[in-house]
Amino acid sequence: MAERENIHLRKDGRYEARYPKGRDESGKLIYGFCYGRTYEEAREKVAVARKKYWETAKPDTGQNSFAYYCDSWLATNRSCLKASSYAKYRTDMRNHLKPYFGTRLPREITSELVDDFAQMLLQDKKLSPKTVRDLLALFHSVFSFIEKRTEQKLRKLEIIYPKDRRRTVRVLDEQEESALMDYLAEDMDLCKFGVYIALRTGMRIGEICALRWGDISVQTATIFVSHTVQRIKCTEADGESRTALVIGTPKSDSSYRAIPLMPDIEALCDRFAPVLSENFVLTGTDRCMDPRKLQRRLQGYLKECEISEVHFHTLRHTFATRCVEVGVDVKTLSEILGHSNTNITLNKYVHPNLDLKRENMSRLKSVICI
Repeated sequence: MAERENIHLRKDGRYEARYPKGRDESGKLIYGFCYGRTYEEAREKVAVARKKYWETAKPDTGQNSFAYYCDSWLATNRSCLKASSYAKYRTDMRNHLKPYFGTRLPREITSELVDDFAQMLLQDKKLSPKTVRDLLALFHSVFSFIEKRTEQKLRKLEIIYPKDRRRTVRVLDEQEESALMDYLAEDMDLCKFGVYIALRTGMRIGEICALRWGDISVQTATIFVSHTVQRIKCTEADGESRTALVIGTPKSDSSYRAIPLMPDIEALCDRFAPVLSENFVLTGTDRCMDPRKLQRRLQGYLKECEISEVHFHTLRHTFATRCVEVGVDVKTLSEILGHSNTNITLNKYVHPNLDLKRENMSRLKSVICI
């Protein structure tokens, strides 16, 4: 399930990976090849070779196009990026940065041009402020990379990042949550079990799809989150864009975590656990479930319960809100959710309802003199 990028299995059993190692008289790239006994060995070798090419291809005087530096930035950072991050940056560059800045020299880029780029993304392409901020941050990383690579002082850019109005996040109310829980409990199978885990632990959909039975300890009543699965875009040797399921590390270091099991989850684990601990929880086999399939299953369950405007992440929001309502402290909740700090938990995942607000306001009665 690894990402495939100009790497293929030869008939002799070795993996072959290609990389650019120069240009001919017409300017066309000339490719070199690396070989490995495993996919990972070939990918490591080609990452080193690709980085060396971009560093030594020719003296860099800043006369290359912005598109050239986008490719160079990707090649230089390839070995330290997750497969999903690399795929996202490559797609963002291909779809947005290169079409707008690609043919320009770095010294030609001005603050006004960057602002026009941001407005085009917002108004013409109708991208969200969050997406535009991410694209501007990527642009800034490439621009800073150019200054370091060329050792030239480029003009100082004033980048204005669009603000995003805080939106109300959908959370299941108590009746909706109860209806969904009752539906899941009836004739529960492994897919329903996965949705049930999300409601009771706040785990992300990719983390649940990557969960193996060996990650669940009934003895210590704990779930260990150490992997996630994503469907990412990849480019084959023929240049055609495809997608592939990739099992990797969690979103951040804080996402590695242990979540205490509730008694109901423990009982269900005893019921569904297979003989092989390496099998995935949602399939019972050595192949993981595609997150898109679990999302579709959830939509089917919600339709049966007549619940609308809900996606999988809504279950995470709901879990966090319920924890706050019963008095779980924010630090503990933040660690259960796998956040790097409590501000993320407070700002994004905690949504007290009106009844809870009234309850907290009523506490002021004891100190108010009427």
